[in-house]
Amino acid sequence: MKRPAPHATPDGGGRLLVPLYVHPAAHPGEWDALVAAAPGLHAVVLNVADGPGSVPDPAFGDVAGRLRRAGVRLLGYVDTGYGRRPPRAVAADVLRHRRWYGVDGVFFDQAAAAAASLPRYRGLVTAARLLGARTVVLNPGTHPDPGYAALADLLVTFEGTWEEYRRAGVPAWTADHPPGRFCHLVHAVPPDRTAQVARTAAARGAGVHCAVPGTGANPWCSVPRTGDRALGSAR
Repeated sequence: MKRPAPHATPDGGGRLLVPLYVHPAAHPGEWDALVAAAPGLHAVVLNVADGPGSVPDPAFGDVAGRLRRAGVRLLGYVDTGYGRRPPRAVAADVLRHRRWYGVDGVFFDQAAAAAASLPRYRGLVTAARLLGARTVVLNPGTHPDPGYAALADLLVTFEGTWEEYRRAGVPAWTADHPPGRFCHLVHAVPPDRTAQVARTAAARGAGVHCAVPGTGANPWCSVPRTGDRALGSAR
């Protein structure tokens, strides 16, 4: 099956990768908004219980099917514990996501950034691809050793607040790669700064981003905004 084609967001600020970490039964409106906004999405991260959970969740199965039918790329959330989690446990999570929710790829969260961990992540990425993951995203949340760019389809090189993002820099080595290889995830974004996040990501060489207003322990509890409106809402 072919991958969904890349799309631009409505404000022309690049593609959106959306980590929405809320349950569909408790927050159906947010998931409905993602389905409605499917043409502007690069991917959606499914996070059932800091991973796929211990048993299939029918609510997530339903929303995963709706997003797939809308042409959205789905990524299963897998915690790698900064390289400390056993590879067997990581692979088991990838397999559960594939079997239970039909995800297209994997979102390796809490990824290490140091060169010393490259061999371990090379093994994790290889295992994920052997299990059927067509897209592999690594999220160190910062710029890692340049060697990681050769492992993943997409690197999340920033995850943090808007105030932190304003001051962040970009290392020179990123210019050797196309923007589609990098993603910036920004939370605590004031509504009037959403478009600025998109422009800043593009200026810093990141072709994929997300900007949400959320704060606290789980800032990824709401859909992103594009321009002056919430994703999926009517103009």
